[in-house]
Amino acid sequence: MSAATTPDPIDRPCMDADIVCVGFGPAAGGFLTKLAAAAVNPDGSPALESPSMPGMPLQVLCYERADDVGFGVSGVVTNATSLRESFPELDPAQIPMATKVTGEKIIYLLDPAGTSRRSVTMRLADKAIRGLGGILGVKHDALELPWIPSFLHKKDGLILSLGQFTQWVGNHVMSTGAVQIWPGSPVGEAIIENRAVTGVRLMDQSVGKDGKPADGFMPGMDVHAALTVVADGPVGAIGQQLDKEFGVPAGHHLHDWALGMKFVVDLPDGCELEAGTVLHTIGYPEPEIFGFLYVHPERVASLGIFVPSWFDNPARTAYRYLQHWMMHPYLWRHLKGGRLRSWGAKSLQESGLRGEPHLAGDGFARIGEGSGSTNVLSNSGVDEAWATGVLLADAVIELLQAGKPFTRDNLNESYVKRRRESRVAAEGRIAAKARDGFQRGVVPGLIGTMLAGLTKGMLAMPGRPGPPHSRVTTLANYYAGRISNEEIARIRRECDTKGIAANGMLMDLAGWPQIPYDGELLVSHQDALLMGGKVQAPAGYADHVLFLYPAECESCDCKICVEMCSGQAITPGEDGRPLFDREKCIHCGACLWNCAKAHPHNPELTIVSFQAGAGGLHSAEN
Repeated sequence: MSAATTPDPIDRPCMDADIVCVGFGPAAGGFLTKLAAAAVNPDGSPALESPSMPGMPLQVLCYERADDVGFGVSGVVTNATSLRESFPELDPAQIPMATKVTGEKIIYLLDPAGTSRRSVTMRLADKAIRGLGGILGVKHDALELPWIPSFLHKKDGLILSLGQFTQWVGNHVMSTGAVQIWPGSPVGEAIIENRAVTGVRLMDQSVGKDGKPADGFMPGMDVHAALTVVADGPVGAIGQQLDKEFGVPAGHHLHDWALGMKFVVDLPDGCELEAGTVLHTIGYPEPEIFGFLYVHPERVASLGIFVPSWFDNPARTAYRYLQHWMMHPYLWRHLKGGRLRSWGAKSLQESGLRGEPHLAGDGFARIGEGSGSTNVLSNSGVDEAWATGVLLADAVIELLQAGKPFTRDNLNESYVKRRRESRVAAEGRIAAKARDGFQRGVVPGLIGTMLAGLTKGMLAMPGRPGPPHSRVTTLANYYAGRISNEEIARIRRECDTKGIAANGMLMDLAGWPQIPYDGELLVSHQDALLMGGKVQAPAGYADHVLFLYPAECESCDCKICVEMCSGQAITPGEDGRPLFDREKCIHCGACLWNCAKAHPHNPELTIVSFQAGAGGLHSAEN
């Protein structure tokens, strides 16, 4: 309610709390774990008193959009430094699907299909690698690199299902009695009064797609709190609202993104991959796309790809590319005969330290990935997000014990100062320019990453990240020499008529082989939604994806929002205007940055609005 000066005509229920958290992921988990431990004495009596209700225990609430705290997040490998500081006696066996890292490899995947778009430099390198294959040990169209840079290594780290881990943390936090966590309770907006955040408003229920009250209307509750902790991730509606209200620090931006899409699979009988194995891949299916495979206990693996915003294909799709990646000979020998268990995707904010917003203000603090904590050099974010939550908890405990209010000055002195002196900030400064080279190409990007890592950030490949929409080219330009303009126009007309994305037909025509569906692991995108996505959207909530300027959508050549949609929730509509189906949306947020049109009043944004919403994935294995 940044329009707090505009009276709300709706009579809303209200309640008071001391601290309210928006979102429950690694950052909120770290915050609430540390805070709950300090809020309760060993005998169970309150150690921290409620400032708003003297004589009562500290009142801490956490609201999570997803229908359970473990739904819709991702499998990860992490060095677990901060996690182990919070849980010194942590035994991975306590957490389903968790295990220690036992082995790690980086693999350069050659192109077995001959359809990948590779630069002249990469083609020459591929030819040399194949020519020296006997000496280099090339097998299965892949080269296992003999060395892993220290900044990438996850030695002694953990492989986790983040869904299972957050459920484990949530149970631990709730068992203290110091915190209430409410899943299935999406926050609609922050309440802002006189430039101070004074709480949150939950989403209205029993409304139409446009948000207008319908039969049985239930207005969202206003929850007033002395401190609002914003931990809603990189595409969270509350984080976006605060950026709009308070701006971002000078020189900071959200220009670098990626979509991570992954499967959780049962590995086939006889698979030789052992629990704790970590594989990182580069080079295929397109040079810009990176892959990963992490092996959990009991022959289960999390595997997937990252599709970055600097991959300039205007018909880019994570799902089809993921299938080609799985079928690479190096990987398929381990995966053939496997079975899909679950599936998911999420946007990753990869601007790192340069994506950091204002971390604190009167009545609010920001933690986690949406606060710029991701280390873009080591490709890690979970442990860093957790650490930011712990740092804020230390600051909050200090302020509560001193009887000081949660003002901007007090939070800057207690939280932001801690953050600036932390390992997260130190590593973020080293990594700040590590990805800039990718703006010029894959090879410059890899060189820049190595330079930044080996010199502790002193050197990097220059590059100037711009808003993702500024890189989007036309289909004709991208497929020049491969597909004629006439064929592109025909495919676009046919796909618009059928209401489907064009990437499948375009990739077929560009020479990519067909996917031989087996009904178990290689399945259509629609079947993946049914088998592994477990997507649900509770009735009675407004649409959360809006196309702000439909006339601009009509003139769009590529419809990249349709092509990149993880759940096929955005489809072509009449007159070129995209349609949104909330029942299919998995809340990955890709549409927020996969749009070719700049917002007319803010060129940093696009004309797609990703707002607060309900529902999403229903699988704790992700």
